[in-house]
Amino acid sequence: MQVPANMRTYCPRCRRHTNHKVSIYRAGRARTLSWGQRQLERKRRGYGGEPRGMLRRKAKTTKKILLVLTCEECGRKVMRNLGRLAKVEVQR
Repeated sequence: MQVPANMRTYCPRCRRHTNHKVSIYRAGRARTLSWGQRQLERKRRGYGGEPRGMLRRKAKTTKKILLVLTCEECGRKVMRNLGRLAKVEVQR
């Protein structure tokens, strides 16, 4: 699916329709010192095996796509869900 690079849509901060720059959401690097990650590393130590089991098969073939809409006037970022799509491309 092709998505336009600029979109005119509602901005909750400006309270009116403005131009938004469109980009695709990418997850950042996970925190290695978060509480859950520290507990998982503690359980992985020694000869106990994998605590939650390794996933051997992949169930889903596509990912859910999130668009990040950035207001060109105030800079507010709004997420918009597109659902499951095999391929998404932002038109330039």
